[in-house]
Amino acid sequence: MSYSQFSIELIKTNFGINISERFGIFSNIPEVEYSNFFAQTLHEYVPLALSIDTEKARSEFIIAPILFEIKKQSPEPISLFSGKEFNVDLEKGLTGFCDFLISRSPEQLLIEAPVFAVVEAKNDNIQSGLGQCMAEMVAAQLFNERKGNEVKRIYGAVTTGSIWKFMRLEGQVIEIDLNEYFLSNVGKILGIFRSGLESNS
Repeated sequence: MSYSQFSIELIKTNFGINISERFGIFSNIPEVEYSNFFAQTLHEYVPLALSIDTEKARSEFIIAPILFEIKKQSPEPISLFSGKEFNVDLEKGLTGFCDFLISRSPEQLLIEAPVFAVVEAKNDNIQSGLGQCMAEMVAAQLFNERKGNEVKRIYGAVTTGSIWKFMRLEGQVIEIDLNEYFLSNVGKILGIFRSGLESNS
């Protein structure tokens, strides 16, 4: 079994996770300002990604630039991983490759303290990526516990590039924000990422 095979029901059954769905969990987080260079990058990249209209194009031309902007803006050193194998517990099925992971560590060669898991929605279907993202969040929590990392909350995002949905895991509860956040308000998306990173600093 791998991360991509998990459903929400399996997450609840296999790991005893409670799911809490609420509107606006992250809606009060302030927007983050960004550079003209980043704005221009998105202005040029987004139409190309949407015209190509593949997961790979959205990943390369929308998601990756946003995550790189988060890394650039972070006041503390963080590391960013793309397509990295993250095998935490074979027996529990917490194995496989993660689309993107953000770690609260400057170490770029090895994953050290994962905080944020980002999953590309398959076929532009946000719902299809929720189980996978939750599995990666549970794996990150277990990884940090075993390493003695003081990471209280694990965050997750499922995205089509244009639409973003955020979650957070603390203890045995995953909270899902039923709001969807849109690329047209990328400052809010950056703000949610920054808030998640800062809450564990």
